[in-house]
Amino acid sequence: MSSLIEQAARRLEQLRQAGVEMPSTSTAATPKPPLAGADLPAATPKPPEPVATSRRVDLDLDALTKAGFINPSSARSEIADQYRVIKRPLIKNAMGKGASVITNGNLIMVTSALPGEGKSFTSINLAMSIATELDNTVMLVDADVARPSVMRMLGLPDGPGLLDLVLDDKLDMSSVLLKTNVEKLTILPSGTPHPRATELLASDAMVNLLEDMAARYPDRIIIFDSPPLLITTEARVLATHMGQIVTVVHAGKTLQSEVKQALATIDACPVKLLLLNRASSLFKSGYGYSYGYGAGYGHDNQAEQAA
Repeated sequence: MSSLIEQAARRLEQLRQAGVEMPSTSTAATPKPPLAGADLPAATPKPPEPVATSRRVDLDLDALTKAGFINPSSARSEIADQYRVIKRPLIKNAMGKGASVITNGNLIMVTSALPGEGKSFTSINLAMSIATELDNTVMLVDADVARPSVMRMLGLPDGPGLLDLVLDDKLDMSSVLLKTNVEKLTILPSGTPHPRATELLASDAMVNLLEDMAARYPDRIIIFDSPPLLITTEARVLATHMGQIVTVVHAGKTLQSEVKQALATIDACPVKLLLLNRASSLFKSGYGYSYGYGAGYGHDNQAEQAA
């Protein structure tokens, strides 16, 4: 046995001297890298991205009812019946059931020739009335970016909204929408004030946003409370993207020439409707409201009481 070991040792020595590289005895102890396709330890999963959710707000429906607004959960009232008549052709056009299909028919702008004619009162009541529909939901947008009033009239704080969405296309709409205790009503505030609001409303980003809003939910009708047509340019810019426009006229106050001039600025809109507000011969109940525009439009504050 010892002679065999000695012979093997001499042979190894001869090989080393001949320049043959011999394997290291420590090689066997070195772990080899895993082969391609071999099972590897499972990677730690990444946490899911946070999903934007709409904030919940509660409207004081009793207080709004006392101020003359429709309460979707209350019994029938004269003003609720009046808005049933007003909303029916608008819904029909919005859902493509009118005489012809209207592009962006579910985008409805409510405006007036001048401040103080009741457009915001109309916007809110129209949205409240549509929220009672079985087959439709409604979004109320405060698009009066120069002097927003919808949030104040509803007793809600201002916050990010429309202008923020136009400025930041990565901002999720759900993160600025307000869900309300009226099941089918959501609200989009005007957003953070911006000195170039008119340019923002005329931008491609605004067009893209409106197209997305119009197409995202087929059952949703979107009401835009916009500035008066003869005081600012924002309303005229916004009107170019609307399918329907409701122009509120203060009975016994707005001049016919002012109405004609206002309608001329929105001539391109396919559907234009006039709504006569505060016509005493039509309103026999005491549904009141009170709000005003200030110096932002160059007019004195006006407090109004519905007939």
